Amino acid sequence: MSMSEAELRDALAAFLIRYETTEARTQALQAALESIAGPALRRQLGEWVVRLTPVERLVPESYGAWRPLVRDAMIFVVTRLSAARLAPKMVEQIELPPDTPAETRLLRLISRVPGLQKIGQVLARNRRLPAALRDALSQLENGISDVTPGEIREAIHQRLGGRIAEYGVRIDPAIYSEASVSAVVRFTWRNPHTRRRERGVFKVLKPYVPECYAEDMRILQRLGGYLARRHRGGGIPLTGLAETLTEIRLLLEREVDFRREQHTLRDALNVYRSAPGVRIPHPIDELCTDAITALTHETGVKVTEASIRPAGARTRVAERLAEALMAIPTFSLERESIFHADPHAGNVLYDTRRREIVLLDWALTDRLSRRQRGAVLMLALMAVLRDVNGVCRAIERLCQGPDCRKARSAAIRRRVTDFLEDLPLLRAAGAMDAMRLLEAIALEGLRFPASLLMFRKASFTLEGVLADVAGSGVRIDSVIGRYALTHWVATGATLWSLLSASDWLALQWSALTFASRLCVRALAQPWRRLAQLPAA
Repeated sequence: MSMSEAELRDALAAFLIRYETTEARTQALQAALESIAGPALRRQLGEWVVRLTPVERLVPESYGAWRPLVRDAMIFVVTRLSAARLAPKMVEQIELPPDTPAETRLLRLISRVPGLQKIGQVLARNRRLPAALRDALSQLENGISDVTPGEIREAIHQRLGGRIAEYGVRIDPAIYSEASVSAVVRFTWRNPHTRRRERGVFKVLKPYVPECYAEDMRILQRLGGYLARRHRGGGIPLTGLAETLTEIRLLLEREVDFRREQHTLRDALNVYRSAPGVRIPHPIDELCTDAITALTHETGVKVTEASIRPAGARTRVAERLAEALMAIPTFSLERESIFHADPHAGNVLYDTRRREIVLLDWALTDRLSRRQRGAVLMLALMAVLRDVNGVCRAIERLCQGPDCRKARSAAIRRRVTDFLEDLPLLRAAGAMDAMRLLEAIALEGLRFPASLLMFRKASFTLEGVLADVAGSGVRIDSVIGRYALTHWVATGATLWSLLSASDWLALQWSALTFASRLCVRALAQPWRRLAQLPAA
């Protein structure tokens, strides 16, 4: 029989009151969770947690259909955390004041749970969530604090050993910043190449992460299947949920792969070497390991908080940011184009003295092949030409596996047709419209490559950052188009390498028939509006 919130709290308090310290209470609860009564206790704790952090407070009315799913997901995670991780969290919840806000309780629950922290970071960028919840979740960008400076210093000394003395490394006593799986501390070192003492930062894998990461990945892997079975046929688009969980697992995998980040940084330095006003930290190879990335120290403030005057200068900074993160990767001549997959404001600094954008955290990156970029370009161009057949063919090229057959379905064609007809008659579609169309198409059950999923999410994240920097006046579509015209020689060469002869023929034919499609749309528009009017 399920207890009420008060009954369970009183029962736990009565059980734990005999123990004088938090540590003793935690040990006692952990022992209870590991006993034969553990499974029943876990179920009660799961129910208690969703009462402490009610989904009605966390999920807006517009997402009301998702509330049962969110509730089940919370219970699923709580009941599957190891006893060693769950016990301290439950004791902490008991010791918090009864009037503690649900948002604060949620942040404490997901502390030291990288998988849940990453979910929170993804949700924090959804502007349709309640402001109070987004404000609380936004702390997960730069407000995490779950390790001590001593723990990080010890990890650095264990990993670097004799190199500390060899390069005269001096570590700052305080933690500079924290993320879900890593902490950053500043240091100085003696550079043997310049023979000068220079500043740098260590990005260090938190000591508890390897063990917690493995458990979190297992929980996330099983969570998708559990929710699909429990809510199948409930009217919730579970394909979008599966994509979100896939994105979160990818983000976590990249964040703990420090060697990959170091390799990516070197590639990114080559890509942006000639990009004016854009700066990327350099890896310090002498002090890097598989759990530490040593970087040059870069100055600046979050681009959304930088004091950039006048307003026209903010617009130019936003346009330069869109060029760096979207246009340059799109028109790269490389076989595989690298792009930053997590361009939230905490990863983008602005150096007001040097008037440069600084792009941080290259752990979360991916690459698009020429074939994928060619298909994305065809999708965008066919959308501009309002060519339903051309858009459907481009979508078919982008999807993968058996799902490609679904791209030819009537449902996909209807979705594309509705999307193009809903576009204002006198507004040209753009790259972001193409990304939004892919987002809608994914709800029909099509699976796209993980790299395309990451690129799509990155474009939406960047769109929000640009709005915060310069308002609604800077559109990614316009910036990409202007970049292509300004660098017409380089972009022309890229287009020839990305598009095949059949692509060019298809574009020419679509362009020739564009005027007739536009006329048909203009003539049909009044009748379409009339059909949408409510019956008398």
